[in-house]
Amino acid sequence: MKLIEVPVQVMDVAGTDLTVVNAARVSFAKYRTELDNNDEKLIKYLADHEHWSPFAHTFMQFKINAPIFVARQLVKHQVGLVWNEISRRYVEDEPEFFKPKEFRGKPKDKKQGSSEEVIDINPSTTTGPMMVDYYDRVMDSARWTYNHLLSIGVCPEQARLVLPQATMTSWYWSGSLYAFSRVCKLRLKEDTQAETRDIAKEISKACEAAFPVSWKCLMRPVP
Repeated sequence: MKLIEVPVQVMDVAGTDLTVVNAARVSFAKYRTELDNNDEKLIKYLADHEHWSPFAHTFMQFKINAPIFVARQLVKHQVGLVWNEISRRYVEDEPEFFKPKEFRGKPKDKKQGSSEEVIDINPSTTTGPMMVDYYDRVMDSARWTYNHLLSIGVCPEQARLVLPQATMTSWYWSGSLYAFSRVCKLRLKEDTQAETRDIAKEISKACEAAFPVSWKCLMRPVP
């Protein structure tokens, strides 16, 4: 079973840092065509004092491919965001599964998260069945059972019941720059699940590329 990556693809962008500036300056009937130092100071002020509405006039749209357990963590973010996901009620494509590079140990002082201890061992350096081998067997069994249920006529919406949380899914995720900054501020923290943090990192990179000044200011800790 191959390792499935979890890509984040930018589908659409609307606005620039100037969009934020002009949304804020419209109160004074002002309009900018180029960003200057005063505008950058304004953006910083807006972010530091949580004046969110000018940032809400921007737009990012992503197509994300990730395992279900990651998607279910991220879909909890609702404000300012729209989510449309593939449904296995309608599709019967061969399922693909996320495969971790290693299995992490439990944290000793928390109820969630993981420690730096590695439970899994690379099978190429030892003998006998290891955790990754057991994992592959479970995924193969789930795939076979799913395909078998479809082959004997079971409807897709019930056949999907046997698929694990490691099954890959994809969705369109759209919203304002401010909304995605709230996602990334939470999901980039060190105690966030590593696989979810990987998605947040890619979202953050894309937002920074499209809105470099605004994103830098939005991601700063609030004074």
